[in-house]
Amino acid sequence: MSDRPSRAWAPCAALLATLLLALAACGPGRNQFAPPCPGQAILGDAADFDVYRTQGSRDLTDLVLHARIVNIQGSCREGDKKTQLAVTANIGVELSRGPAMAGRNIEVPVFIAVADGETILDKRTYAMQIAFPPNVDRITVTPGDVNLVLPVASGKSGAAYTIIAGFQTTPGR
Repeated sequence: MSDRPSRAWAPCAALLATLLLALAACGPGRNQFAPPCPGQAILGDAADFDVYRTQGSRDLTDLVLHARIVNIQGSCREGDKKTQLAVTANIGVELSRGPAMAGRNIEVPVFIAVADGETILDKRTYAMQIAFPPNVDRITVTPGDVNLVLPVASGKSGAAYTIIAGFQTTPGR
């Protein structure tokens, strides 16, 4: 019996080598990595939102809704230009109906902003339309993606920015 592989395996070995080369071509090029993404922060003072039936009340029997932001998720990729980073972000919001909520629908104002240090570069405010299903008093929702384009350069990557989320408790920016 010979220690050399059978010639019958030669076509299989060639096919395997071809498949491995094809799979290697599917990924990023050599030494290419995903671009650095911005950090994420849930704004502490704006992370919780309570609505009461009577303004100024803190009585549990007057609670219409309690909401809190529980996470920020997102992804980033190179933008259309070499000096841009395309960011897609969304937030997770947990909502609880209070005993004073009439009906099952409510509007909740949220925002997603991007900051460069202490400077807000862009802020998107929108009203989430919430509908509680019958016999459900607590839900977690993701209101949808927000697309942002951030400027980047060789000395400033996406990691220099922070995506901030919170509830918009006052009108305006």
